[in-house]
Amino acid sequence: MNNQDEYEPIIGLEVHAQMLTDSKAFCSCTTKFGNEPNSNVCPICLGMPGVLPALNKRLVEFVLRIGVATHCEIAQRSTFARKNYFYPDLPKGYQVSQFEEPICSNGYIEIEVDNGSRKRVSLTRIHMEEDAGKLIHDVGASSLVDVNRCGVPLIEIVSEPDLRSPKEASLYLHHIRQLVQYLGICDGNMEEGSLRCDANISVRRKGTEKLGTKTEVKNMNSFRHVERALAYEISRQIGILESGGEVEQETLLWDAAQNVVVPMRSKEFAHDYRYFPEPDLVPVLVDEPWLEQIRSELPEFPAERRDRFMKDYGLPRYSADVLTAEKSLADYFDEVCRSKNTKSPEECRAVSNWVMGDVLRVVNEGQISISGFPISPQRLAGMITLIDDGVISGKIAKEVFEEMLVSPEEPRAIVERKGLLQLTDEDEIGKVVDRVLEQNPEQVRIYIAGKDTVFAFLVGQTMRTSRGKANPKTVNKILTKKLEELKNRQATSVT
Repeated sequence: MNNQDEYEPIIGLEVHAQMLTDSKAFCSCTTKFGNEPNSNVCPICLGMPGVLPALNKRLVEFVLRIGVATHCEIAQRSTFARKNYFYPDLPKGYQVSQFEEPICSNGYIEIEVDNGSRKRVSLTRIHMEEDAGKLIHDVGASSLVDVNRCGVPLIEIVSEPDLRSPKEASLYLHHIRQLVQYLGICDGNMEEGSLRCDANISVRRKGTEKLGTKTEVKNMNSFRHVERALAYEISRQIGILESGGEVEQETLLWDAAQNVVVPMRSKEFAHDYRYFPEPDLVPVLVDEPWLEQIRSELPEFPAERRDRFMKDYGLPRYSADVLTAEKSLADYFDEVCRSKNTKSPEECRAVSNWVMGDVLRVVNEGQISISGFPISPQRLAGMITLIDDGVISGKIAKEVFEEMLVSPEEPRAIVERKGLLQLTDEDEIGKVVDRVLEQNPEQVRIYIAGKDTVFAFLVGQTMRTSRGKANPKTVNKILTKKLEELKNRQATSVT
């Protein structure tokens, strides 16, 4: 049995984020995901002889955004290098990256850990590079190469080994994903590979300073996989040390199907890549006016938005956390509140309940993004306003909501077409109440006997009989009045 408590894991992450540029890093080919294999290519991204790359300015703007957002030192001059290695999906035989002179360095990110305290994770560097292609192995005995991804612009965010548990690593990665989404530079889609993570892991006995031999784990494409892979590798290394062995420095792949890591290759060092300056690209020069422009265009950050939701909308911390977890969801909620012109915490909480409940239910069940959700913020605001104005009940609103998912009509039009207007006429509601009381004499007798717990049952029966159209407040008022009249009448007859 591993003595896990006697060891301390040391974890650093290398996060690759694909930039949301329309074209590739050094050519004009599209970066669109899902196109026919080998169709998003040209002589430049294929590395044909005699071609000359040209740097995508948008890539530089995007890396400057995250560099400023993570408190990095921004280099006034940075350069590109060729990282040489052979791989079937790398036609040029080298990858254009940054090595000795990265554009961003010495930054940090703060994460909230489980006990509510904040932890600072230092960043070694953030640099620009291009992606390689993709190998497809599930075609029998053959492997196919799709080079559409060659030349797609990436940034690599390299942390110091400041993380001490798989959970901290997951929280850090969540923060990175949230940040790049809010900055509008990456969609954060781990399943499609636009956000990828490699982890460097070692373990040492608690109380010692010397670092252990590290391994690198690749192929983790979800937060769950990151936690599971790191936990497995930590346990594996401790097991080796406890049995008297030595951990080998190597690169490992996470096999999610088998829940194990498998060796990929012995760990490389920088000199193995034979880095040398990229001769076809000039240095990147960043002046202060450009940086000031980047700073002025930065959006509201996640923590700032969460605090604003709590202050301006009166939301509890949990709701604010859920609604700001992804920028698109926070934008949606914000727009519903603006469209509805919410004025009180109660109205804001009602909106948050609909978004966190019914909207997220549909999004999660359909595995769609909020941008693909069929009900616009304006239409949802209109439906909630109908509830506030007494036009429909909360129960009827559920029916209207489901209809809005498949119909482009405005909520009021749906209500009128389906005859769902709320019943507010007291005489009509009184008739429904009379019918319910007549059909439930035993519950009436129990109420008159002093057990008013059956009142909720009678309210429910009234709402059911009216098919959810009766105004609940009016139902409560009339039902109370009629039951008290019956109670007084019986008391008088007994006397």
